[in-house]
Amino acid sequence: MLILSILLLQIAVILGVSRALGVCFEKIHQPQVVGEMIAGVALGPSLLGMLAPGVFNAIFPSSTLDYVNALSQVGLVVFMFLVGLELSPTVMGKVRHEAIVISHTSIIVPFALGTLLAVFLYKRVSDPKIAFLHFALFIGVSMSITAFPVLARILTETRILSTPVGTVTMAAAAVDDATAWTILAGVVLVVSASVSSLPFWVIPFGAVIYALFMVFIGRRWLKILEARAVTDGNLSQNWLSLILLLVVISALVTESLGIHPLFGAFLLGVIMPKGIAFVQDLKKRLEDLVVVLLLPLYFAYTGLRTSVGLITAPETLFFFGLILVVAISGKFCGACFASKITGMTWREASAVGVLMNTRGMVELVALNIGLDIGVISPLMFTLLVLMAILTTVMTTPLLELVHPGLAGRQKSR
Repeated sequence: MLILSILLLQIAVILGVSRALGVCFEKIHQPQVVGEMIAGVALGPSLLGMLAPGVFNAIFPSSTLDYVNALSQVGLVVFMFLVGLELSPTVMGKVRHEAIVISHTSIIVPFALGTLLAVFLYKRVSDPKIAFLHFALFIGVSMSITAFPVLARILTETRILSTPVGTVTMAAAAVDDATAWTILAGVVLVVSASVSSLPFWVIPFGAVIYALFMVFIGRRWLKILEARAVTDGNLSQNWLSLILLLVVISALVTESLGIHPLFGAFLLGVIMPKGIAFVQDLKKRLEDLVVVLLLPLYFAYTGLRTSVGLITAPETLFFFGLILVVAISGKFCGACFASKITGMTWREASAVGVLMNTRGMVELVALNIGLDIGVISPLMFTLLVLMAILTTVMTTPLLELVHPGLAGRQKSR
């Protein structure tokens, strides 16, 4: 009963602070999720633990954090299913070529710069037990991510989703998201295979077989499910429970293969039928509970693993500045020059470069996976979490700076 009381107190504090900061950030033209991400860090040892250690230890005793983590992980599994669900071929529209060029270039350039950065940082901020290859691959991926869900929210809230810049960026981010998660899955496969007691070929072979099964057979079954649900006229509780059961089973399969369960949930979302009514009904049923209740718990758990106190030394501050420069320049230059090549003006291309720098909570998910599988140290985790937050916060102000005409149009509406 005591543990339940503490857990309820933790949920109340997390929800209250997250919603309050979310509303505050919304008033300064930032997506609410930015405030929620910062609230997570503020509730951890970086702020609350530093200013009021007694209060921090009373609310978040270390013996109870596993319960917060368990709840947040359930929400994260459903969230990654929703992320996959939103990745629809219709997003590409008439800008398929531009989207592919921009997304791939904005992955290749920051990935290359990230791996070079890893050469410099490996002996300075990494654990010697971590293999350099694993560390370098993960840093490359972490520099390459664009947060499709957060970017979609920014484009919608700034009312530029229907503009040429918004359309191209949305399509490029969708391709970027799918590609980056595929690469990350590959990194996790390499790491898992290197530490598994199973033969090296078992994990990647099993993952490929499962992915092919889902794409070529599972998708057909899901289309039948969609047709029957549409025939019934609405997504009943029975259909919803069946879909959630499939999400859990898919997550369990990838977990049993030695990959993170989030990849299974994401894969199921990607191959789900994309009928507009069906997708909208699913999102309506699931999104509010996940976004309002469970994701703030995840942000808080991430914040509890983040300690800004680790980067007070001048040398560490230099490392953070270097990470920030590489993250911003790699993503911006890759997306900007690719956009220019596809026919955009420099101003429009710069706007795309700024928008593709949005990393948001998708980056936090990837970073937590990296910490869980042991390819980054707690210090590196903290540095990358702060990078993810800052690159997301700066998106809207920089957009208004590089493309004031676009900002002017969206403000006049």
